[in-house]
Amino acid sequence: MNPSHGEPPYEPAADPGAQDAAYPPLPSGQPGQGGRPPGPSGQGVSGQGAAGQGQVPANYPPNPHPSGSPAYQADQAFAAGGGLQWSRISSRHAWHRLLTAVLWAVPIGGVGGFIVWRNGGVVPAAMWVAAVVLGAVLTWVMAELDRRAYGYAERADDLIVTHGVLVKRLIVVPYGRMQFVDVTAGLLERWMGVATVRMHTAAAATDATIPGLRAWEAAQLRDRLAQKGEERSMGL
Repeated sequence: MNPSHGEPPYEPAADPGAQDAAYPPLPSGQPGQGGRPPGPSGQGVSGQGAAGQGQVPANYPPNPHPSGSPAYQADQAFAAGGGLQWSRISSRHAWHRLLTAVLWAVPIGGVGGFIVWRNGGVVPAAMWVAAVVLGAVLTWVMAELDRRAYGYAERADDLIVTHGVLVKRLIVVPYGRMQFVDVTAGLLERWMGVATVRMHTAAAATDATIPGLRAWEAAQLRDRLAQKGEERSMGL
């Protein structure tokens, strides 16, 4: 404006601010205020940025655990994983334990009961025999629970075995770490047609045992594990 007409002369702003000067204004029609960058939440200074309407930009990674949910459930710590199901051992495992307990209970109950009867009478001898019978029954119950807790699964790179009634345990045996696999069976096991497969590794803590397998199933598992272990060791 011409100052000769009585109007004050034009004076620029005293201090435009270093921040406003560092960021030029945005083109017309683009949301935002001035040239200030959006805040950490995607909003401009005035709260009207491109993401100011509660929208998450497309380049932001999604929340891996919505609503604060954990990565996995505690009851899945002993799952086979990968959609696999546990392969169970034979029911003859529990019967083998029961027959073993009976074979021990007969001489212990008979000889012990006779000694107690000679020294204390009929009542203490009957209590001794009852205790031996109860021990055999508890052995069979624990063997049945152990059979149901036992399971194994063959994955692409390792074999996993889980077992335990009071304390549950899961063992992962990589095929490339297996040194050898053996199959054992005692007199009673051979009579019942079952066997035990053992995987031996360099570390004794990672050795795994699968008892109560039928003889043909134990032989097939032994061959598969030996073949996979040889393939992985050659790959190393």
